[in-house]
Amino acid sequence: MADRNAPLPPIGQALPWLAPMAGYTDLPFRLLCRKFGAACAVTELVSAKGMVYGSPGTKDLLATSPEDTPLVAQLFGSEPAVFERAMDMLLERGFTWFDLNCGCSVPKVTRSGAGSALLRAPETLRRIVKVMVQKAGCGRVGVKLRTGWDAASLPVFEIAKSLEDEGAAWLTLHPRHARQGFSGQAKWEHIATLKNQASVPVIASGDLFTASDAKRCLTETNADGVMFARGALYDPAIFAHFAANDERVASGAQIAQIIERHAALIKEHGNPNRAIVRMRSIVPRYVRDLPGASAFRQEASTCSSWEQLADITGRIAQTEIP
Repeated sequence: MADRNAPLPPIGQALPWLAPMAGYTDLPFRLLCRKFGAACAVTELVSAKGMVYGSPGTKDLLATSPEDTPLVAQLFGSEPAVFERAMDMLLERGFTWFDLNCGCSVPKVTRSGAGSALLRAPETLRRIVKVMVQKAGCGRVGVKLRTGWDAASLPVFEIAKSLEDEGAAWLTLHPRHARQGFSGQAKWEHIATLKNQASVPVIASGDLFTASDAKRCLTETNADGVMFARGALYDPAIFAHFAANDERVASGAQIAQIIERHAALIKEHGNPNRAIVRMRSIVPRYVRDLPGASAFRQEASTCSSWEQLADITGRIAQTEIP
């Protein structure tokens, strides 16, 4: 069982995390969320096999900076022997906290036996956690889980206990089964059950779209912390709202400021050849609730220069919310 005195990452009900999201939680976005109060962030999903065999995109997924801390590196895969080598490589790069993805339900991942498919192979899952803990040490490894592979599968609570026994220091639960994807409603009562049974911290995930959702989830489940995913994609300031215990509706000027901050971070830390293209998919997320959102989304999707983006942002700033 994990040493409770080992150096855990910051976990607490007042310390919200940014979830790992493939294609979204790159270095610029993590830094943006940290500016608004994210207490900890997790990298995008990194393939253990991709690391070992030098997959071209892996280096970008692990890009970080001195301001990008505390940071948890999340791995996915299905072969314990590969995790041994991948963990050595991450430790050599200076990473100190790690998470095993056992929640991704995307077919590209599950077809290889990774992500939430590991819930169908609990012994393999257990061996991978054992390898990660042996390499990283106590207090350094968490696991992100779903409630099971499908509605009829082995409940995750029994699996979770075995992972604690192998040294998992915290558990994150998205309370949907893998076959659901993101459909239906997250059943927070499963988080409460896991919290009651676990001897390590439990972080809540799933349907935390607003700060008030997260507060309500904590009240209903007594979880040790929350992890924002889609809520942060729509509004990175959700961390500030959470800290202030409010539910302010962002003004056009505030949304414009978020866009400008994100653009500046992408210019500084992102791929300069892809930076403006990256903004084409980012702006539509932030303006989704503004009057005239459809027009802004259409303009942003074809934006080809920083000058054009500045013009769009300037008009967003002048937009009044009824």
